[in-house]
Amino acid sequence: MTENGRPEKAPAAPELAVELEECRDRQLRTLADFDNFRRRTGRELAAARTAERDRVVLAWLPVLDHLELALSHASADPGSLLDGVRGVRQLALEALRRCGVVRLDDEHGPFDPNRHEAGAVVDVSATPDPPPAGTVMDVLRSGFAADGRVLRPASVAVSAGPHTGTPQTAQAPQTAQAPRALQTPWTVGRRPEAPRPEAPRPESPRPDGPRPAGRPAWTPPGTSP
Repeated sequence: MTENGRPEKAPAAPELAVELEECRDRQLRTLADFDNFRRRTGRELAAARTAERDRVVLAWLPVLDHLELALSHASADPGSLLDGVRGVRQLALEALRRCGVVRLDDEHGPFDPNRHEAGAVVDVSATPDPPPAGTVMDVLRSGFAADGRVLRPASVAVSAGPHTGTPQTAQAPQTAQAPRALQTPWTVGRRPEAPRPEAPRPESPRPDGPRPAGRPAWTPPGTSP
């Protein structure tokens, strides 16, 4: 619609064809530029990977050289093998440092799951001042980090903490109570009767007492009359 409220004139067919052709040209140029960018980015990434690989290999080649040198002199001087291994270890740590990797071997304080993994639990209940549970006591295997990101957590031994169990208090001995009389249905409600005195039993006649007439005198077994 124009300002006067009249409908605009539709563009002619030749003008539409020209505009469509221009859109097609821009589309083809955009696709060609994107294809060139994709190929150029692939070449740059491949070159970056190759350069990074070469940098790491060149950093570790001295480690391999000194390791072979230590092994070659091990038969001639076995005592120098330990010094050679220590030197190779130092070169390996230096190579990691040049690659931006730091070692996590000086660990202490509370256990951090982002930096540690529990490799052992230490019983410290016998020590005079046991640390709290979960305290790092020793590093079993070193960890490594790069650019603030943990590549491998350090395996550590943590404290089990002091025993929190309280000894049980001894119970007071209970006083012995007299057993209660057995209550039966026919004795419930009745007063307990006093025990009746037993009647004296008649004494049997003694063997040496008077004997009836006509009976022989008593003699102990094994004796003749």
